Amino acid sequence: MVAVSLKKKKIVQETLDDAVCGINDLQEEFDENDSEIETVARECIAADVAYILEWFGIPIDTEEAIRERDW
Repeated sequence: MVAVSLKKKKIVQETLDDAVCGINDLQEEFDENDSEIETVARECIAADVAYILEWFGIPIDTEEAIRERDW
């Protein structure tokens, strides 16, 4: 496993926060149209984030990685 510096880890977390906030914005659009992001989609997003973190050896817990979610 490649060691990830704290600076790089912080940059990755900030990028994930931005991405999750984008998904949050989509949820608002779903709400406006009497819909929602389905549970399966939420679980898939979390699983994909976990896979990417593992693949690149980034030591961030999945729950922490998607901490900005409101879905």
